[in-house]
Amino acid sequence: MTVETPILITFAGYLVLMLAIGFWAYKATDSVDDYILGGRKMGPAVTALSVGASDMSGWVLLGLPGAVYLGGLGEIWIGVGLLIGALLNWLFVARRLRIFTEMADNALTLPEFFEHRLDDKQGILKLVSAATILLFFTFYSASGMVGGAILFEKVFGLDYVTALLIGSAIIVSYTFIGGFFAVSWTDFFQGILMLIALIIVPVTIFSEPQSQGAIDSITPEMLHLMPESMTLMGFVSLMAWGLGYFGQPHILSRFMAIESDAAIPTSRNIAMGWMLMALIGALGVGFAGHLYFYQTPLQNSETVFIQLVQVAFNPWVAGLLIAAIMSAIMSTIDSQLLVCSSVITEDFYRRWVRPQAQNAELLWVGRIGVLAIAVIAGVLALDPKSSVLELVSYAWAGFGAAFGPVVILSLFWRGFSRNGAIATILVGAVTVVVWKQLSGGIFDMYEMVPGFLFASLAGWGISLLSKPNAAVTSGFDRFVERIKD
Repeated sequence: MTVETPILITFAGYLVLMLAIGFWAYKATDSVDDYILGGRKMGPAVTALSVGASDMSGWVLLGLPGAVYLGGLGEIWIGVGLLIGALLNWLFVARRLRIFTEMADNALTLPEFFEHRLDDKQGILKLVSAATILLFFTFYSASGMVGGAILFEKVFGLDYVTALLIGSAIIVSYTFIGGFFAVSWTDFFQGILMLIALIIVPVTIFSEPQSQGAIDSITPEMLHLMPESMTLMGFVSLMAWGLGYFGQPHILSRFMAIESDAAIPTSRNIAMGWMLMALIGALGVGFAGHLYFYQTPLQNSETVFIQLVQVAFNPWVAGLLIAAIMSAIMSTIDSQLLVCSSVITEDFYRRWVRPQAQNAELLWVGRIGVLAIAVIAGVLALDPKSSVLELVSYAWAGFGAAFGPVVILSLFWRGFSRNGAIATILVGAVTVVVWKQLSGGIFDMYEMVPGFLFASLAGWGISLLSKPNAAVTSGFDRFVERIKD
């Protein structure tokens, strides 16, 4: 029996479990409401780990450890920014969004919420927001597929394209079958496995004699929280990742799906504890990789977790830990595909094609939507030189700048108008796309910063010029009364 055989057997068993959850969820999915939001029945623990797993994705096992492996402790500022942003999102957005989306004619998607909240009778706001979601989620899904392909390529010796096809097929299968129930419950188990792996790997590596003998290889520069190469613009850019949380549809949908707003504090505590431990573990993996491979540097820094698992663990244990990497990747792609599916179903098909469509028809439209987006994302992921962190940063900025200000203004400002929301989304998305193409000087700042700022100003200014109608303001007043109860 070769070394790869135990890894393959363990990994295959894990994948069978994920598919079994998908089939169970298929049996529990009776309507399009179930497929998109699980009927708003998700408990606090499942919601918390689903938020964490779908948020952190392959970035916490591939991108962040790779960045720390190369740059040291200074790279942790992305994590600090994310931790602060996530906490603020739970504190100020979660409960309001859960209540307001249910009051807004039981809105199942963000575009549908915006439509009802801002009285968008023509459907323009819904169309613009839905198109923006599909654009950036296609890139985001591609990042996960790149991560999955890297995993299969490095572990099983497959060529990149074959690895991409296999990884994508597995993820699409259970999302296609089970919808939100499948995605949330697989995320729950994947979140547990990810955290175990992020704790076990660095602890094991640090205790090995080979690593202890390489302590001197850690230079003082690697331990500096603010290395000399860190500029003010670079620091602001890293911390600005936290702004992205306010506009991520796959995270916000979890807030919408939790069983009640009363369950949110418990869910928040679980989610933030999980996230803090996961970030500490990712930091440890990066330093562990530096100690273990300091004499033979890795060609691809984002494979540091995979390489550590393969060389330092028993093949049976390695199979389980490698499954954790796939968990991180799967937990985000499935959420993204499901949001895209819901947008295609609710915001395009039901709104513009067949308003009278029944549940069975909408369920199949949603499933076909999963396949369509997966194919497009797979084509974008065909380039084996694609960086997981780079693709994630682009999509994260796109959502944060386009939707973050809209979500905040919708939930907190009585005077926010439909035209203001349209301007916010367009300015945020265009700024991110244009800024990304520029380089040098001020343009080296992370595109999230100018995108979020310009979008917020556009929403505020246009709303002052084009005030909301009476239906919008009275609806907001009813919401405020409900919040006080």
